[in-house]
Amino acid sequence: MKRSFFKALKIISIALLLVVLLSTGATTYLIRQSWPQETGIIQLAGLKNRVEVARDKWGIPHIYADNQHDLFMAQGYIHAQDRFWQMDFWRHIGSARLAEMFGQSQLETDRFLRTLGWARVAQQEIDQLSTEMKDILQAYAGGVNAYLNERKGSRLSLEYAVLKLLNPNYQPEPWKPLHSLTWGKAMAWDLGYNMEHEIERSILRKTLSSTQVSELFPPYPAEHPVIVSKPNSTLNKANADEPINDALMADISPALQFLNQPLDAMHRLLGPAGSGLGSNSWVISGQRTATKKPMLANDPHLGVQMPSIWYEVGLHCTSKSSDCPYDVTGFSFAGMLGIIIGHNDRIAWGTTNVGPDVMDLYIEKVNPKNPNQYEVNGKWVDMQLLTETIQVAGSKPISQTVRYTRHGPVISDTYKPLKDFPKTGNINLPKNYAISLRWTALEPSNLLYAIPQINRAKNWQEFRTAVFNFDGPAQNFVYADIEGNIGYQMPGKIPIRNQGDGRYPVPGWTDEFEWKGYIPFEKLPSIFNPPQGYIATANNAVTGVDYPYLITKDWNYGQRAKRIVEMIEGKKDPFTLADVQQMQGDNKSLNAIELVPILQRIDFQDKRLQQARKLLENWNFQESMDEPAAALFEVFWKHLLAGTFHDNLPKNYLPHGGDRWIEVVKQLIKQPNSSWWDNKNTSSVENRDQIFRKAFTDAVDELERIDKDLTRWRWGNLHTITFRNLTLGKSGISTLEALFNRGPFSSSGGSAIVNATQWDASTDSYEVRWLPSMRMIMDLKDLDNSLSINSTGQSGHAFHPHYDDMINLWRKTEYHPMLSGKKVVKSNTSAHLTLMPPVS
Repeated sequence: MKRSFFKALKIISIALLLVVLLSTGATTYLIRQSWPQETGIIQLAGLKNRVEVARDKWGIPHIYADNQHDLFMAQGYIHAQDRFWQMDFWRHIGSARLAEMFGQSQLETDRFLRTLGWARVAQQEIDQLSTEMKDILQAYAGGVNAYLNERKGSRLSLEYAVLKLLNPNYQPEPWKPLHSLTWGKAMAWDLGYNMEHEIERSILRKTLSSTQVSELFPPYPAEHPVIVSKPNSTLNKANADEPINDALMADISPALQFLNQPLDAMHRLLGPAGSGLGSNSWVISGQRTATKKPMLANDPHLGVQMPSIWYEVGLHCTSKSSDCPYDVTGFSFAGMLGIIIGHNDRIAWGTTNVGPDVMDLYIEKVNPKNPNQYEVNGKWVDMQLLTETIQVAGSKPISQTVRYTRHGPVISDTYKPLKDFPKTGNINLPKNYAISLRWTALEPSNLLYAIPQINRAKNWQEFRTAVFNFDGPAQNFVYADIEGNIGYQMPGKIPIRNQGDGRYPVPGWTDEFEWKGYIPFEKLPSIFNPPQGYIATANNAVTGVDYPYLITKDWNYGQRAKRIVEMIEGKKDPFTLADVQQMQGDNKSLNAIELVPILQRIDFQDKRLQQARKLLENWNFQESMDEPAAALFEVFWKHLLAGTFHDNLPKNYLPHGGDRWIEVVKQLIKQPNSSWWDNKNTSSVENRDQIFRKAFTDAVDELERIDKDLTRWRWGNLHTITFRNLTLGKSGISTLEALFNRGPFSSSGGSAIVNATQWDASTDSYEVRWLPSMRMIMDLKDLDNSLSINSTGQSGHAFHPHYDDMINLWRKTEYHPMLSGKKVVKSNTSAHLTLMPPVS
C-alpha cells in the first residue's frame, strides 16, 4: 500500500509540474537550456587541432578534422549534443543497469540482461582490441565526456528534469568505451528473433500436431527470389529437418512459457520484435540507369521510436592521409563511432538483416543433489558461477548469481522457478533441468573493427576485407563504387551443427547437437557484377536449398523481394533517382492480389456488402493512405486471421499478419475444406468461403461504425503512426507523453509491402509498429545528388526545430539532399561551430 501511495504521489507531482511548466514562461527556459550550441567557438580539452562543424538546414552536421583522433572525438561530442538522453538510456540497456535510472520497475529486465551478460562480453572485446582501436574508442568517449563536463541535469536534456522527480540522486556517469561496444549486442538482440520462433514452435507443439505446426511455418516459396544463386551441391547434414520429440516438447512447454515475460519486457524497451524487423536494399548497375553508373537504395525497418535510432553525419578529414583516411557520409548510431550505412568518396553500401539461426536453446540435466552441476556425456560437471550486483534507485542493491554451462548462460534462472515435470515417453528427462542459451553474440566479436574499415574502403577487395569483421548481427551488404561495380557479401558467424536445424530446443547432455564451428567466410554467399545488372535484398532467402550449409529456415517469406525484383525487371527505360524514390514508396499489396479474387467470387446477398465489395473492383492494390479499398481489405485481413486461427492458437501466438501469415494463408486458400477454416467454437463445420464471407461482413460492420459513407473510408485514418519516446513517452501520463511523443500521423503502406509500415493484426489497432526507419538513395555518378530522409529528425531534444521536422517528408516518401562534397556542404551551411583545443 505504501509503495503504491508513493508511486501515485510521484505521478501526481509530475503531472502538476507539467501543468505549471506548460502555463508559465518557465517552459521556454527549461526546454531551450538543453539545446546545443551550434555556432561560435567551444574549447575542448583533449583535442589536438581545430575542428570545424558545419550543419545544414536540417541540423545534419559535417565534421572536418586534421586527424582521426579529433574526428572521432568531435563525433562523440556532437552525438552527445543532440542525443545524450538516447545514448544514456541505450548504454543502461546494454550494461543491464536500467534499475539505476528507473528503479524497481526495471529490476527484472536487468536480471534478464545480466544473465545474458552483454557487458561481460563487451569487456572481453575491449581487452582484445588493438592499440589503434582503443585509442579511437577513447577519443570518441573523450568527446562525449567533454560535453558532460559542460552540462548537468536538465541542461543535458528535458528528460532529466522529469527523471529528477522519480530519481533525485541520478547523475550520468562518464562515457566509457564499453558503452559503445554494448550497442552491437543490443542491436544483435533487436535483429535476432529466431529464439522466439524456437520457443513458439515448442509451445505450439503442446496443442497442435507436427503437421499443423509445419503448416504455420511453411517453407520459403520456390517462386520467390533468392539473393545469390549457387550451383547445385550436396546438401549438408545440417540442412535436414530435425525430428521433433513430442514428449520432450510437452515437458518443457511450461518452462518456455515463462520465457515470454522478459522477452515482452525487452520489446517494450527496444521496440517490438518479429517479422516487422527487416529492411530493403537494392543496387542497380549502370547498364540499367540513366547515368550509366550504379544507384544504391536502402531503408532499414525497425520499431517506431522517438527520436529515430539513426543519426546522419559526415566525417571528413581536412586532407586525407594515412593518419586520417576518412571522407564518409551517412547514418550512425548515437553512442557508436563511425558510419554504419552510407558512402565515402569511392564506394557506397547498404544493409539488410539476414536473420540467421544463431541462437540455440539447450535443455540441461541438473544434478538433483547439486543445482550447480549439470550432465555432460554421463558425468556431472560444475557450472561456472558469476555474482552480479544490481543497483536499484530508491532501494537496496540486489545480488544475483548467473550460472553458465558449456553452451552459455542458464536463462531459465531469470524467470519463475521451474516446476518438476514428469517423465513421459522414453525420454530420460529428470525432474530437475534448466535451459541455457548458446548465441553467437555472447562470444567476443570483431564488429568494432569493421566499421572504420568499411568507412575508409576504396574498392570491392578492401570492402570485403572490412566486412569480414562484421561478424554479428549478420547483414546482407550491397555495394557499389564510382568505377561502376556492384556487389553483395554476407558476413557473420553462422554455426555448423552436428545435427538438427535449430528449430527446437535440443538435449544439452550429449554432444549430438553441439556446434562444430562456423561457416568459413570464403564459403559465405557473395556476388560481384552479376549479369542481370542488379542485386536486391529484403530479408528474403539468401540462397536456395542447394547451398551446402544451413543459414536458417526462418527467412522472411520474400513478398517485398518479389515486388522489388518485379519493379526492376519490369522497367524498360533506364532508371532515374525519381524511379528509385517511387520504388521505395511502393505500396502494392501482393497479399491483396491473392485474396481479392476469392472475395469477388463469393455470393453476397446483402446489397450493403455488394456495394462495399465494388470498392475492390478497380483497385490497383496500392495501399496509399487516402485509399478506401486499402482500408476495406486490411480490416478484412484482420478479421480473416481471427476467424481462421484464433480458435486454435494460444493468446500469445495469435497471427500478427506479417509475411509468414501471408504465406500460410496463401497455401491454405488452396484447400477450401482444410480443418483450419472450421471454427471450433460453433457446432457447424465451416469452409474457406464461409470464413471469407463472415470476415468481410465483420470488416464492413467495423468500418460502418466509423463512417456509414464508404466513400469516406481512408486507410490512413486507421493506419497511423505515433512516434514515442522509448522511456518517458510510454509512461501512461498523457501530459508527459505529449511532451515527448509526436503523432498520430496518417500512413500509407502495410505489412509485407515495400513501404513496410507493418501493424499487428492480433490487436484491435492498425497503428504502425515497425517502419522504414530511414531511407537513402545514393547516386554513384555524382554522390552529391544522393538523397536521404530520417523518420523523425536529427535532434533528440523535444521541441527543438529538428526534433520532428522530417516526419512529413518521410511519410510522403520525400527526401532532402544528402550532402557530402566540401563545396556543396559549404554552400548549404546554416550553422558553423568551431571546436578548439584549450588555450594554454
